Amino acid sequence: MTAATPDAGTPAAGVPVAPAPEPAPRLHQPKRALIAVGEVVAVVALAFLAVWCWNRGVVRSSYPVDGRAPLESTRYLGNWISGSIGLATAAGVLLLDAVRQTLLAVRTRGREQGAEPDV
Repeated sequence: MTAATPDAGTPAAGVPVAPAPEPAPRLHQPKRALIAVGEVVAVVALAFLAVWCWNRGVVRSSYPVDGRAPLESTRYLGNWISGSIGLATAAGVLLLDAVRQTLLAVRTRGREQGAEPDV
């Protein structure tokens, strides 16, 4: 049997190891502008789909009657209307995120080290 030898990078037993510092997340990244553009394109597509679903969900019918004006009827189909509302909600959320991504891509706010935050 061979004795286990510690690796060169492994500290000896009982010696505390300081964790490697993790890099701070960067909020200001210009590539976020591309993400925002993609989200705006998705918002436009979702808006067109929402209008299309809404128009499919509203059915108007006209029934002719002798001697009178025709009877008009409007029927709302819940599956198409709810689909339209869901698509519009998703478009709204994506639009809000596109604004956030744009602000993070454009705006930077530097702070001095040791400065106290404004409260």
